[in-house]
Amino acid sequence: MDAPHNALPPRRKLHILQLLPNLVSILGLCSGLTAIRFAVDGRYATAIALIGLAAALDALDGRLARILKSESAIGAELDSLGDFVNFGVTPVLVLYFWGLNGEASLGWIAALIYAVCCMLRLARFNVGNKVAEGEPAERTTFIGVPSPAGAMLVLAPMYLSFCWYGGLKIPGPAIALWMVAMGALMISRIRTPSLKRVTVYAENAKFILVGGAAVVAALLTYPWVTLLGLAVAYLVAILFLWRREAAQRKAS
Repeated sequence: MDAPHNALPPRRKLHILQLLPNLVSILGLCSGLTAIRFAVDGRYATAIALIGLAAALDALDGRLARILKSESAIGAELDSLGDFVNFGVTPVLVLYFWGLNGEASLGWIAALIYAVCCMLRLARFNVGNKVAEGEPAERTTFIGVPSPAGAMLVLAPMYLSFCWYGGLKIPGPAIALWMVAMGALMISRIRTPSLKRVTVYAENAKFILVGGAAVVAALLTYPWVTLLGLAVAYLVAILFLWRREAAQRKAS
């Protein structure tokens, strides 16, 4: 006898550890949303730290899913939705509360532009991890700034201000222009660095580990100078890739 059309699909069991990647994604979302709360209270350093925590959790959840062999469509959707909130909405709200209350209309327009650019960037990345017109997938490099890096860059005016004793006053229109520029970088066709496929010789691994420890120590000791330095270094790397690609096109 045929099964009735309204029969429920068979139930599937999951090991409890297979839920861990989705839990990490949810914790990342909670971290990003909590950053907004602290920004409303004027606790901007804590808000930036929580955005950093959300970025660390975002880097962890996909790797956990691959290790535990628990990759799923719902996990991918959770990751993408969390990225939009954590790196498309939260950073510009933090920046808006910090430096754009005096430029409410202009600042809000810039915030909306950045958020829309982040949404488009994530949508482009999600469509099979490919871009239009048959260009290669984003493997050795990204096409456009990825959303976590965009969040790090868009907050650069705050790093710069906090580097100065008493805080450096940055004009609201300059902050708004910076937000729009970072949004444009996310949806651009410019190639940007990716660490996913970077390899090093085994004998050089110790130098990478020492360098990583030095960066962490610098973040804990001089957070604003270090974050500003990392943002500048990332922009310089983008410029280097752009010039190299332009030279290759000219040579061909």
